[in-house]
Amino acid sequence: MPDARGHCTHALQALRAIVWRELIKFAPQKGRLISALVRPVLWLAVFAAGFRNVFGVAIAPPYDTYIPYDVYIAPGLIGMVLLFNGMQSSLAMVYDREMGLMRLLLTAPLPRWWLLLAKLLATALLSLVQALAFVAVAALLGTTLPMEPRSLLHALAATVAAALMLASLGLLLSVHVRQLENFAGTMNFVIFPMYFLSTALYPLWKLEESGASWVWRAAQFNPFTHAVEWIRFALYDKDPGMAPLVVLGTLALCFTLACRGYDPQHGFGNLAQRGAA
Repeated sequence: MPDARGHCTHALQALRAIVWRELIKFAPQKGRLISALVRPVLWLAVFAAGFRNVFGVAIAPPYDTYIPYDVYIAPGLIGMVLLFNGMQSSLAMVYDREMGLMRLLLTAPLPRWWLLLAKLLATALLSLVQALAFVAVAALLGTTLPMEPRSLLHALAATVAAALMLASLGLLLSVHVRQLENFAGTMNFVIFPMYFLSTALYPLWKLEESGASWVWRAAQFNPFTHAVEWIRFALYDKDPGMAPLVVLGTLALCFTLACRGYDPQHGFGNLAQRGAA
């Protein structure tokens, strides 16, 4: 019994240390927070301004009335913040692997999945902080979102789940991105398709109505679409349908594959050697 208690204490200390390390790294990097906010704020303040009254053809769930464009894309821009931070965490993992820091971390006397879970939670926490900062800036710019306590709690839960899913995707990508030089190209094949083939910027019914059926079908299979829709429906306290199952299922799948990839018997040993070469 004392050994089990000591093991749990050790595991919790490691979790706290890893999360605290990421927070300490992030705290002095004011430019990182500003850069995380520049993209969605530009979309909100500039792009959305020209399409503020684009809606008017139909009223689609979860909305009960006509809404301005900036209100529609707000959940998608929250998703943008989560997506880019999740991919940036992947870059940090590749860098740590090339510097040998990941080898040191993963040789700690704790289950490897627990150490990776700690990294996942740290990334999701930073994503959540940046998303909340964006929501505050959006409010200052005049974008009004529902403020009922129940819907806010539901939206917070959906945002946390989306942050974990995208962080787990970044964790999985860090297994396969072997060098920093290859990171930018890989991200172009991940970030932009995920973002633009989703409901972040335009509703699916408009795509189907305009005849872009292939985009509509691709968006249906995009987990980022379901993450954005879960946040959108949660803000209005409406049933998100299958979105939570897709988000949580993708989270579990990506994290499981990442743990397998970081197992020395399945890939991390070879990747570490290539990165050190």
